[in-house]
Formats: sequence, C-alpha cells, structure tokens
Amino acid sequence: MTGTGSGVGDGNFVVRPRLIVVAGPSGVGKTSVLGELRRRYPDIYFSISVTTRPPRPGEVDGAHYHFVDDQTFDAMILDNELLEHADYAGNRYGTPRTPVERALAAGRPAILEIEVQGARQVRAAMPSAFMVMIQPPSWEVLVARLTARGTENPDVVARRLAVAKDELAASEEFDAVVVNAEVHHAAEQLLTLIAKSRSGHPA
Repeated sequence: MTGTGSGVGDGNFVVRPRLIVVAGPSGVGKTSVLGELRRRYPDIYFSISVTTRPPRPGEVDGAHYHFVDDQTFDAMILDNELLEHADYAGNRYGTPRTPVERALAAGRPAILEIEVQGARQVRAAMPSAFMVMIQPPSWEVLVARLTARGTENPDVVARRLAVAKDELAASEEFDAVVVNAEVHHAAEQLLTLIAKSRSGHPA
C-alpha cells in the first residue's frame, strides 16, 4: 500500500519516506538483497545508477544500470545531475539526482545501492540519510563470490578485492551493518533496521 507521507508496508513493517543508502564491497550481494526487498515492497523507489562499465551478461540498460560513456558521465557531473559519483575498480558510477528527489517528495522511501565513496558524499549532502553496510559472512566467502562470477579478468577481480578491504574497514561510518549469509534473512534484517530507524528505536 502507498500513502503520501505515510510510507509503505505490508502490515508487519512500515517504511517511512527517507533516503536509505546501502553500500558494501563488490560481490557482497547488495543487488540480491535489494532484489528481495524490491519483490516484496515494489512501492519503494530503488535508484538505478549510471555507470561507464560495460554491461555484464544478462544486464539490461535502464533496468540494472544506465550504461553511459565517459563523455556523458562528465556532462552529468557538470550539469549537477548526480547526487553522488565515484570511481570504482577502473569504472565510474553515479546516482541520478532528480528521480530520488521526486520519489522522496512524493512520500516514497528511496534506496540507493552505491559504493562507500558515494555513500560518504551522500552523508555529507544529506545527513539525515540512513546508512547501511552489507558485509559478507567472511573474507573467504567474498573472495569465492567474486571469483565465481567469471565475468571479469583476474586483474579486475584483484582490484575489487583490494578496494573491498578498505570498504570493510569503513563499517564504523555506517548506522548499521547487515551480514549477508543468506539473502532472505539479510533482506529481513535490512527492512527491520530501516523501519526502526523511522520509529524512534535504535538501529
């Protein structure tokens, strides 16, 4: 159900209009966890990032990402069209500003799936945003997930793992941490944290 200014829910949870930032290292399963939330709560606005990296097999432009070239990305920065942007493992990622602002103005909670660099920018621009880091159950699991993809060469995987170490060390900058050992459970934990963050309970 949807109500302007009142949030969305299913009787067990009510998610109020707020900007929610979900970050974590590549391969941790952010997309899978948020996909479960999207399935259960389609009225939440899920931001679609722009990126300069090429699509992976099965990815659809406009559904998974907006795939753009460097010239277009630069123009979006100059025109202040991005809420945040960051370089990550040799590619660039950013969040279109207007769709997020429209969703919040319409009373819909908005979720950003971004990298830690971008999360820091959002925190500076919108201090009221609720920040959640998704972590793997262990470093070994993260390595296995990244290498099992088979969509990137070993050098790219190595760069992603190097960045992941720095990102995991930044967990204290976030309001809450969710360990993704199992997607459905992690999605439930994330939703509980989001709901509590708007009802006066500690996250």
